[in-house]
Amino acid sequence: MTAADELDERFVTAVRALPGHAPPTRPVDRQVDDDLLVRYFDAQVQSRHLDVAARTLQGRGEGFYTIASAGHESNAALGLCTRVTDPALLHYRSGGFYAARASLVEDSTPIRDVLAGCAASTLDPISAGRHKVFGNAGLNILPQTSTIASHMPRAVGLALALPRMQRLGLDAAWPWDSVVVCSFGDASANHSTAVGALNAAAYCRHRGLPLPLLLVCEDNGLGISVPTPPGWLERSLSSYPGIEYRSVDGADAVEMLAAATDAVETVRTTRAPVLLHVRAVRFLGHAGSDVESAYRSPSDLAADHERDPLVGTARELVARGMLDAAGVLDRYERIRVEVGSVADSLTRPPRLATAADVMRPLESGLVLVDDDPHPAGEPLTLARAVTRTLGQLLEEDPHACVFGEDIGLKGGVYGVTRGLQERFGRLRVFDTLLDEQTILGTALGFAVAGMLPIPEIQYLAYLHNAEDQLRGEAASLAFFSDGRYRNPMVVRIAGLPYQRGFGGHFHNDSSVAVLRDIPGLVLAVPSSPATAGALLRTCVELARQEGRVCVYLEPIALYHRRDLYDEGDGLWQQIPDTAGLPPGSVCVYGDGRDVLVVTFGNGVPMSLRAVRRAGVAATVLDLQWLSPLPTTALLEHVRRFERVVVVDETRRSGGVAESVVATLVDDAWQGRITRVTSHDSYVPLGPAAAHVLMSEDDIARALLEA
Repeated sequence: MTAADELDERFVTAVRALPGHAPPTRPVDRQVDDDLLVRYFDAQVQSRHLDVAARTLQGRGEGFYTIASAGHESNAALGLCTRVTDPALLHYRSGGFYAARASLVEDSTPIRDVLAGCAASTLDPISAGRHKVFGNAGLNILPQTSTIASHMPRAVGLALALPRMQRLGLDAAWPWDSVVVCSFGDASANHSTAVGALNAAAYCRHRGLPLPLLLVCEDNGLGISVPTPPGWLERSLSSYPGIEYRSVDGADAVEMLAAATDAVETVRTTRAPVLLHVRAVRFLGHAGSDVESAYRSPSDLAADHERDPLVGTARELVARGMLDAAGVLDRYERIRVEVGSVADSLTRPPRLATAADVMRPLESGLVLVDDDPHPAGEPLTLARAVTRTLGQLLEEDPHACVFGEDIGLKGGVYGVTRGLQERFGRLRVFDTLLDEQTILGTALGFAVAGMLPIPEIQYLAYLHNAEDQLRGEAASLAFFSDGRYRNPMVVRIAGLPYQRGFGGHFHNDSSVAVLRDIPGLVLAVPSSPATAGALLRTCVELARQEGRVCVYLEPIALYHRRDLYDEGDGLWQQIPDTAGLPPGSVCVYGDGRDVLVVTFGNGVPMSLRAVRRAGVAATVLDLQWLSPLPTTALLEHVRRFERVVVVDETRRSGGVAESVVATLVDDAWQGRITRVTSHDSYVPLGPAAAHVLMSEDDIARALLEA
């Protein structure tokens, strides 16, 4: 007998043994409407049978996903007690919620939706066969596929965005009085991302900010095979100031429905967060071939069956006299047949057929028609060019907002955002707490709400604390929602090495590989004041028009540089271009025909100085776009040269130069290639940095030897 068969048999046996009509005595505030109870049971049963059907599909080679919601079906209460317009970011055991919410929408097809996802079919209404997720734009369920609890910072950001947009008079993607629903597991509650999100929610409430967020911890007592210590979650989850903690037994249908209704109403009316701790059980193992008997005792497994939420609801239905045991089982069997019929129809369902089909949500089609240079104003440094462009963007688009650590009154560590808060107010230019996960999560929430967030990460090295918010949440959303949801945002990051008088690996980091490895993410690196604003504008247009996630990496060492060759020459102060630069464009300096220098960031002025020192006839090409690389423009220039020197300030292993060289090799270019890179080392403090970072001497030597 399979685990699914045993679960089914235990339910049937338990229902047959239920006593007859005996109305339970409940407090007045815990009365639940009969019709609501029936709809709750139907959603629970549908979810249970879908779990079994997923295993049936897998058994015949048509299914690829078997993480069950069995035992967690009490989350159907949240699906019934929230509005369809309340955005939901859900735990992966949310079959009950999905079935319940779909029941509120006429002509919805929750059974086919879920099974099509299990079968990786294009019939799946959210991912179109890319992954099995609980998501549906029509039901306002955002798909969540990434690592443990990584959706929680976004939920906090979304709950923060909706009241803010109301105050700004902006239309949001959801009604202003929406409740943001976010569920997660008991083991996930210990993850740093969850702790950071809970801390951020408490921090916002401590500051008096409205935060209509319902957090639901579904606690089955297990993290895969590791038990959650008794009492730990009650103590930890109830400790966050400003977050009202409530606990409920998910096996008690009336208590669960009443608690869910009360929690939703509290959040909606007070605009303050509530954490609902739901005590659940887990059936059918963690996922796939997991066999619970290998790490759980028979008595523990039997105790869980005594708390089956479906049995709890059936018990209430029979006690009220709404159905007898036979009526409950008849309803159970009718839904089983319905689910089985849909499962049988998914024989060889349509699936993604080509790489182009799979990657379609990641592709860009942005074309900037007005791409002629439009120099305007007085010569500026790179920092001032960025400041001016940010101010223009905030003036032009009321949805744009800028935020990060110290970016308000202080204007950031390097003064790049100085004066913006005074001009545009604290609702649009604001300081965050010191937590990169929260900064990016806030941006993700603002983005799906309808804002255009331009968050700042203070240093590139600090991004690594939170890079999964970009990899697993931001860039993946369009992919796993087939473009139905997107994250229009531009993340500004100060980084790259060569700062004078301030160093060490935290402030001179050049680890861009982690950004270049994210599918669909756009990475731009300005090098000169002339093009810095134009690149930033293009990133913003990519976000606006295509919902792109863009990273704009600003070389710290070039922020305030004024001179290029000699002290006082002022050649690196330039008049900014006010037009956008098309994605895939490059910037070219000089017209020497002996050698082409391919570089970016700090490498641009360093190469120009090295070319002058070496006395060679060279052209310097600034890539500008590091992801995706501007391969077409690069190859057009390379074909005019017999020698190429790739100057890459990042590390030799995993650096940008590797991709540039691979591009030339793939194109069968026959010339000579030389790489100049930094060493595979962290950047040390002080003069020792010169031993591991690429130098102008290295570049000049390579030019002479090329």
